Amino acid sequence: MRRVNKAMSAALDQLSPEHGQAEELAQTLRTACGPELEQHGLVGRDGDGRLRIETAPPIRRASMVPEPWVTNPLMRGWKRVSSKMHRSRAQGLTQPPEPRWKSAGRARRMILLIAVLAQTAVATWYMKAVLPYQGGQALEIAILLLFALLFCWVSAGFWTALMGFLQLMIGRDRYSISATVAEGVPISPHSRTAIVMPICNEDVGRVFAGLRATYESVERTGDLDKFDFFILSDSYKADQCVQEQQAWVDVCKAVGGFGRIFYRRRRRRVKRKSGNIDDFCRRWGSQYDYMVVLDADSVMSGECLRRLVVLMDANPEAGIIQSAPRASGMDSLYARVQQFATRVYGPLFTAGLHFWQLGESHYWGHNAIIRLEPFIQHCALAPLPGKGGFSGAILSHDFVEAALMRRAGWGVWIAYDLPGSYEELPPNLLDELQRDQRWCQGNLMNFRLFLINGLHPVHRAVFLTGVMSYLSAPLWFLFLALSTALLAVHTLTTPQYFVTPFQLFPIWPQWHPEEAIALFSTTAVLLFLPKVLSVLLVWAKGARGYGGAYKLLSSMLLEVLFSMLLAPIRMLFHTRFVVAAYLGLKVQWKSPARDNNETSWGEAFRRHGLQTLLGICWGLLVAWLNPNFLWWMIPILASLVLAIPLSVLSSRVGLGRGAYDDGLFCIPEETSPPRELADTDRYNEANQAQEQPGFLDALHRPEVNALAYGFGTARHRAGHPMIESARQARVRNALDARPERLNDQHRVRLLDDPVALRALHRALQASEASGH
Repeated sequence: MRRVNKAMSAALDQLSPEHGQAEELAQTLRTACGPELEQHGLVGRDGDGRLRIETAPPIRRASMVPEPWVTNPLMRGWKRVSSKMHRSRAQGLTQPPEPRWKSAGRARRMILLIAVLAQTAVATWYMKAVLPYQGGQALEIAILLLFALLFCWVSAGFWTALMGFLQLMIGRDRYSISATVAEGVPISPHSRTAIVMPICNEDVGRVFAGLRATYESVERTGDLDKFDFFILSDSYKADQCVQEQQAWVDVCKAVGGFGRIFYRRRRRRVKRKSGNIDDFCRRWGSQYDYMVVLDADSVMSGECLRRLVVLMDANPEAGIIQSAPRASGMDSLYARVQQFATRVYGPLFTAGLHFWQLGESHYWGHNAIIRLEPFIQHCALAPLPGKGGFSGAILSHDFVEAALMRRAGWGVWIAYDLPGSYEELPPNLLDELQRDQRWCQGNLMNFRLFLINGLHPVHRAVFLTGVMSYLSAPLWFLFLALSTALLAVHTLTTPQYFVTPFQLFPIWPQWHPEEAIALFSTTAVLLFLPKVLSVLLVWAKGARGYGGAYKLLSSMLLEVLFSMLLAPIRMLFHTRFVVAAYLGLKVQWKSPARDNNETSWGEAFRRHGLQTLLGICWGLLVAWLNPNFLWWMIPILASLVLAIPLSVLSSRVGLGRGAYDDGLFCIPEETSPPRELADTDRYNEANQAQEQPGFLDALHRPEVNALAYGFGTARHRAGHPMIESARQARVRNALDARPERLNDQHRVRLLDDPVALRALHRALQASEASGH
């Protein structure tokens, strides 16, 4: 034991860069990684002579400063009157001449508004006739108001899908961003584009498989010299940090990507994904004209990326061009149904959004190209002021960045007809709901910016629709609860014939089943006609990729049934999310699942048990009040009662693959997969089959330790007594606690400090050499 302690102490004394450690590490790197790192000049020395791997290009800093929000309109008015308010950066800018698409967009949106309001007014009139007192009681007035709001939401979706159908059947809109450039136009010789992929504790094998497939696709276009690739890591789990380092080396060696594929892991995780993007813009954004943002599960074809750059070159007033990602890559039954729905119905809604919005459209945060100069100047996001759940760092940053880009005079477009953009969906219902909770919180926070000065009305409407995406759930639940309460009132109380003083004639309760049936039928048409139109569109263009015409129709009918069963379950979860947000409860922010996770029965009972109990009790109450009314409630009550088996069985991979074998829920990306997706699957399988290094390997295996040493970023100058003392204490504490028992916070701190990491490695080597 004395020899062990002596050896460990000697290792701890070598915290300085002397004793030939740099050359020893360099030789270990050559043996483990080959000569490529040194051949490309990526192995260097820091100020103290320690080995360092240059994983990112030289920094050329740019200023990206957020503008503080003034969300209170009264405070904003007072500051303006008292001349204490700074003018927003968008004010006073020289605006370009108004293009024709702006006037066309205003006219189209006016037509949409008239159509939605007229349709809602007629439906509400019919709903008034359905109620026993024709809206003459307070409870009925509340029901009518909720019905009008919900029907307005349904009507807007219907008209969006209808115009999308007409747009896709007729062909390209003359105002389409894709129509501005002919096919085959080359990229401008001077254009430089950065493809950035922010990641955080992701499946490393899948991330780098998708990146490699995208890189090779760009290479096949012949325009690889116009692009650089950046992996921007916010990972804080030590095992994944080590895996990312090794994966970066492996993918660069495989494709010859040294000097073109870069990697950086932040030590300070500020503002999550938006902060990671901002950090890239400040360090390297000034070196590029455009930036394409990818998610960890994104794959894009080289032709799609090339086309996006060409469109940016040809439209100097465009700030963001969003592609329309197609979902693929999951095998569970739930994911297959969702992939089918987004692939068949999604194009209608995306084309419809473009028709109504034109250059004042959505940005979804990934698979989009951004003009960097205005983004850096105008799109930095300050935290929302105040306290509580709706303050702090903005979560749904993409909608806000699009609004700020448009406020500064730059167009935001959807290239809805551009192929070659892909993403993955959550594998099961519970994983999707976890993602929805984050989006719900973010959209509710964004609504605080609704009255921010200078925003375009369309983007104010985007904030409103973002809120309604989740607020419609508690409104629907409240509508159903009030309807049940109205049933109870009329069942358990004596009817009131004289409801006002000095009333001469009685008011008789009236029931009009024919109006109820007409209203129900009309609502069903608005909800399901877009799906029928989607199938008709696919039939017109060819259904072979969907399993054939008959299988496509069968899949659509099954998807309708599936969505009807899941809608009430989502309603209750979204209601809870909205209530939790207003109560200020914290949102757990985790990276979404990227593989085929299956839901266990125990997890389903924990998450859906109360919903099942509510469905049973609600059904018994309605049956006791009026059994005839139970028929109207069966779709909702059956969904809640069956929530547990629905959640479990829909997550099963075997059922999903069985459905695919039967020709159900097929999509072209699976029946005839593009090369990029096929390559991603192949590389991912190879990556998963390989042994993945972890934190303990960085301590025990010399080649992994050398690589982690070179990646270390906490390079404080040697010789400072306090720094050296802290390093020695960190290493001794790790040895005393045993490295395998350290939590991720301490592990990552050791990974960041190459000197401490090397000392711990040497101490463990000394211990092993002594037989302990």
